Amino acid sequence: MVVAGADPLEIASQLVAAALDHATAAGAATLFARPQGLDRVWVRFGFIPVPESTLPAGLAGRAGAGLFAWRGGSALWSPREAAANPGA
Repeated sequence: MVVAGADPLEIASQLVAAALDHATAAGAATLFARPQGLDRVWVRFGFIPVPESTLPAGLAGRAGAGLFAWRGGSALWSPREAAANPGA
């Protein structure tokens, strides 16, 4: 339910939280998102910017502002680690 006058960033945060809960329950290990101006929301949930050169082949080479990635609720990982373990 959306209440008139609610803070748009708070609403976006609630939507991201619900999506992460669903992805975690489904067993997802890594999620990618294109921030589209909501950087504060993505960073709050542990998404970090990912250089295009470290993206999986299916996501590399697409035009845009870049992707942010989330891994298991923690931003304590590096793109090199993701590249070394592409199935993770």
